[in-house]
Amino acid sequence: MSVLSIIACEMLEDELVYVLSKDHDLNQLIVIESRQSFMLARKLKSRNCQPRILSLDRIPIFLKEANNSLSMNLIRLLLKFPFFKIIPNITGKCKEKNKEKTTVIVNILKLGLHADCDLLKSEIYRNMKEMVEFSDGILIFYGNCGRPLRGLEVEFKDFNCPLYFLEDEKGNIVDDCISVALGGNDNYAEVMQSGNGTGMIYLTPMWASSWKEMRMEPSDTSDFNVSFLKRHYRKVVKISNEISMGSEFDKNVLNYARTYDMSIIEMKGSIEIAMKSYLNARNGICKKHPIQKSS
Repeated sequence: MSVLSIIACEMLEDELVYVLSKDHDLNQLIVIESRQSFMLARKLKSRNCQPRILSLDRIPIFLKEANNSLSMNLIRLLLKFPFFKIIPNITGKCKEKNKEKTTVIVNILKLGLHADCDLLKSEIYRNMKEMVEFSDGILIFYGNCGRPLRGLEVEFKDFNCPLYFLEDEKGNIVDDCISVALGGNDNYAEVMQSGNGTGMIYLTPMWASSWKEMRMEPSDTSDFNVSFLKRHYRKVVKISNEISMGSEFDKNVLNYARTYDMSIIEMKGSIEIAMKSYLNARNGICKKHPIQKSS
């Protein structure tokens, strides 16, 4: 059984829910229990995904028990066949059937970590070290906000566990969650340049629903300073895509725009980077468990 672990930013929660809901080959979906995992699990269930909620220290035991149960079921299946010559074919079919079945374990980290890039990197790294014990690969579901992902692969090389990242079509780690939503770093840069010097704030559904909470977080940035934003920013860019349907997004963007005296422009976004990066990670770990053909 292959295990893909995902360490995700809470701001990319909607993208993560979308890609997981589209993967119909999952063997098991596990969400690590935390304060922020409640909403993630709720959104997954709304898309007909039924995650198992477990504490991080319980997962190695659970996976061991699941593997033991799988082995016993295979043995029982083989014992139903009286002739040994049938067994290689049956084994091959079982492995063929289960080859693409992956267990995904999601660890979603809180929004406030963005306030301190050093803290964000240390928390990602700490969780990576805890999850490597049971992982065949780890997908870092983060943009490179403030460069916290720089050097992670070098620091993690001795753990013999491949790392995967949210990357654009050029293979570059995306700058941040807005780059994910707009389809990559080049698209992001092009949109910014189109403003001709006009200050623009970019809102995805999660940003639009979380800005009040983020404003309360201790931070050295001016992201939510009312006087600064009113002085330097004029427009709100509302990024719409497959996950942004519904009146709540409209209402949240309007509320933000009114608070900071900004006009609203709409822009078409994309879910492609999140989807391709997830599939790349999932398929990458599956290659570590190739089918053993029967003779």
